Amino acid sequence: GLTTDGGPKSLHRHRRGMHIFDIAAALVTLAALFGWLNHRYIRLPATIGLMVISMLFSLALVGLTALGIGVEGSLQRLLLSIDFDEALLQGMLGALLFAGALHLDLGDLAEQKWVILLLATFGVLLSTLIVGGASWWLFSALGIEIAFVSCLLFGALISPTDPIAVGAILRKLGVPPALLTVITGESLFNDGVGVVSFLVILGLAGAGHGTGTGVAGSEVLALLMLEVGGGLVFGALLGWFFYQMLRSVDNYQVEILLTLAIVTGGYAFADVLHVSGPLAMVVAGLFIGNRGRALAMSELTRRRLDDFWELVDELLNAVLFVMIGLEVLVLAFSPVSVVAGLVAIPLVLGARWISVGLPVTLRRMRRPFPPHAAKVLTWSGLRGGISVALALSLPAGPERDVLLTVTYIVVAFSIIVQGLTVEKVIRRSLAPTS
Repeated sequence: GLTTDGGPKSLHRHRRGMHIFDIAAALVTLAALFGWLNHRYIRLPATIGLMVISMLFSLALVGLTALGIGVEGSLQRLLLSIDFDEALLQGMLGALLFAGALHLDLGDLAEQKWVILLLATFGVLLSTLIVGGASWWLFSALGIEIAFVSCLLFGALISPTDPIAVGAILRKLGVPPALLTVITGESLFNDGVGVVSFLVILGLAGAGHGTGTGVAGSEVLALLMLEVGGGLVFGALLGWFFYQMLRSVDNYQVEILLTLAIVTGGYAFADVLHVSGPLAMVVAGLFIGNRGRALAMSELTRRRLDDFWELVDELLNAVLFVMIGLEVLVLAFSPVSVVAGLVAIPLVLGARWISVGLPVTLRRMRRPFPPHAAKVLTWSGLRGGISVALALSLPAGPERDVLLTVTYIVVAFSIIVQGLTVEKVIRRSLAPTS
């Protein structure tokens, strides 16, 4: 009987399932322990503190290994067994974007729709071109041979912003509502646009087809239209369909399960349709968070739904920032790539300032906008897990090792330095002048 119903085959399936469980258990346990250390002793903003402690933990393991105490290998094997870009782009990103969109007021968003649209599309594309061209020159000056199209890929993956770590700070500081809506709205939509831009450039490079022939310009335009436009339309249809289901019941357990179905089933179906899953989740989240909350939910359901998605958001962010911190263990650092990463920091910030400055200037031509908005948008526009995930998805090779190291250094600076100083920058920028 052991060799059929209860034997090696079922044991093998059990072990394979436990492997996935072990990874999740390790990450959640580390997130809980590091979160406790941060809250008890360090008291940095939660996500920043988790990443800092994770990086220090990783560096301590590297140091112990250098001293002959072999404690680094097991955690390295654990990290290498995690497909980071798959876990984030196909697992966590949809839930994070849906949770973020759930509490964004559609009326406020409509007020700032044009500047958000410009920042999330034109701004991302302009930043991609600036970073791509400047980094190609930078790498050449440092003696690093990287193709121009690979530098454009770096520009595409580093341009989307992720102000998760500073969201609470922005609200606490009393940032003008218009500016807060722009920062939040841009970060929700530019993730999807950034991913699509990355995939298009990857197709141009021929990597998406495994050849060097690339794709035609008409194919690029068709891909953009399908991914972006299709994602927006699919998200609206998804939101409307589940809104009708939410209206027909009054049971918060069922209604929460329906919102989970949007994030899991909806994101998976978007992939089948070859449309942008991130953009679909943002639109569906806006639909449910506004029309659904107002017309299809009782007060009890709204409270329970908010509590549930706040907890999911906190848990996923905790695990994500621990994963980012631990990635130090699997990076191939070299002196020249570290120098390139350090020089890339002002390059990326400069591109960000230019790419947000133009839309903000155009916005001021039509209606008043808070002063120093470009400075606040630049410094609060943190890079996060999506940049690391896209860098990890690059084809294996020497170029990937360099770009991954450079990306990690820019992301680490962004989260730690910008995240810890954004409050001071915002206070000075928004302080009334005498």
